[in-house]
Amino acid sequence: MSTIPTATRRRVLEALGVGTAALAGCASAPGAKEQATEAETTPQEPAMNAAQQTDVDRIAADPTAIPDPIDRSEPKTVSVEMTTKEQVAEIEPGVTYTYMTFGDQIPGPMIRVRRGDTVELTITNEEGNSMPHNIDLHAVRGPGGGAEASMVTPGQTKTFRFKATYPGAFIYHCAVPNLDMHISSGMFGMILVEPKEGLPEVDHEFYFGQHELYTTGDTGEKGHHDFDMEAMAAEEPTYVLMNGEKYAITPDRHGSPSMQVGETARVYFVTGGPNLDSSFHPIGSVWDEVWQQGSIAGPPNRYVQTTPVKPGSCAIATLHAEVPGPIKLVDHALSRVARKGTMAIINREGAANPDVFEPEA
Repeated sequence: MSTIPTATRRRVLEALGVGTAALAGCASAPGAKEQATEAETTPQEPAMNAAQQTDVDRIAADPTAIPDPIDRSEPKTVSVEMTTKEQVAEIEPGVTYTYMTFGDQIPGPMIRVRRGDTVELTITNEEGNSMPHNIDLHAVRGPGGGAEASMVTPGQTKTFRFKATYPGAFIYHCAVPNLDMHISSGMFGMILVEPKEGLPEVDHEFYFGQHELYTTGDTGEKGHHDFDMEAMAAEEPTYVLMNGEKYAITPDRHGSPSMQVGETARVYFVTGGPNLDSSFHPIGSVWDEVWQQGSIAGPPNRYVQTTPVKPGSCAIATLHAEVPGPIKLVDHALSRVARKGTMAIINREGAANPDVFEPEA
């Protein structure tokens, strides 16, 4: 694995009450661009390292692998286990990065509960990791959204409880010092708190997350990329990604989910950031309904072309398939699509519908 400047890591650990002596013998941490010291009179950018052997074949979450809708009418205690991992994976073919994840994927696994449920959340920082981690859930009424209760060092496990007192779709994310680096590196996901009456039935549900990644290499430059603190401070990302990889959920990468003509789908979308808004848009359709901020306690907006989703926020949107062909999910800040990798695809399959669209009139 690549290394992080000792001074940066010391600041993180001291903020957690871990003394400098504890640094001795610790493993190195996910990479960050090291600042020049006073002794370096002519600092230079390090040469790009060769691509590292990957720990996993993909870091991108399967957008269909989410919990089923809740079909009960009474509250219960829901146990959730989450493991934080630091893993080398490809951003795109030939370009590797040391990601930080909840549960091996970006975005982290969707947590799904009902309003009134009690959630018993256990978080484990995998032994062999190099940094402390925790979890802040925006669905929690409590200090730091649970961040203080869940702070874990490598090899440590903690459990805390909270009650889901309000409905909606909410982000969760790592919230240690340098939290922006951890979120950028992949540590965010969604917790969905369904209203007591549940959600309207749809044929499909899909789950996507957007974040930006700041690296020492240029977009597409082959080799292993380290994290670049200066680029993050300037808010100049190398990549803007959907589900953690460039064009991850497309036929040419990991494949795309499908729906049939006549079917409906609900899309859950979370923006980790840490800095950029998303202008979330379906090319080839519009959103039939949008619950902005994931606020399902109120009525949706109807027939929305592009919905803004702030960093640290969510959206719930529905659409239906009237004709076959791809729906491209993009950030309508379109240079991010063409240059930095922000796109996913949902396939519509079935018979043509010339009453709605006829390509050869």
